[in-house]
Amino acid sequence: AQCPSDDMDSFQDVSRHKYFNTNNLWLNLPALKAMLQAKDNILGLPMIRNSKTVDPRDSGSTPVYQLETAMGSAIGIFQGAGAIRVPRTRFAPVKTTEDLLAIRSDAYILTDDYRIVGNPERTLEQIVISLDKAYYKLIDDMEARFPHGAPSLIDCERLAITGDVTFGPDVVLSGAVQIINESDEQRQVEAGAVIEAEKVL
Repeated sequence: AQCPSDDMDSFQDVSRHKYFNTNNLWLNLPALKAMLQAKDNILGLPMIRNSKTVDPRDSGSTPVYQLETAMGSAIGIFQGAGAIRVPRTRFAPVKTTEDLLAIRSDAYILTDDYRIVGNPERTLEQIVISLDKAYYKLIDDMEARFPHGAPSLIDCERLAITGDVTFGPDVVLSGAVQIINESDEQRQVEAGAVIEAEKVL
């Protein structure tokens, strides 16, 4: 939200920016208390303006600005603050329905100590998922199209879905998969289907 639109390509260039914010903060509470007391309880973090709609489920509802601050930017006001480098295996963000679908699939497992980690049986890099925003952006819309849970993605490197598609149980997706429904009607991937490439419904 703080990145100018002209710089977005550079901002998302992982060869230039190799580290990501895990949104995990470790605070020294006495230091925070001292800082708040010194600043009259105002840290003075930069303001972020996000364009939203009053009802996030209705893109036609009244447009508004959401004003917020990013706690991560506080690293700049604490003397001696630093970053801790953690491996990608400790970072499983869920900010979109694409992230949620991946986490719910067999590409990840829940450990005995309740950590979500990549499935050790998966031999591929992080899965890349692209879901049609018109049908999958909101969680209830996504769940309605995967009523039996996520398909098997353990051997899937990429998944792109275009159009309104629902999934039956026990679907297996492998390799680079693209599923396309160009019609105005909802189409279904049948139960037990195995898809390894492009599938037009």
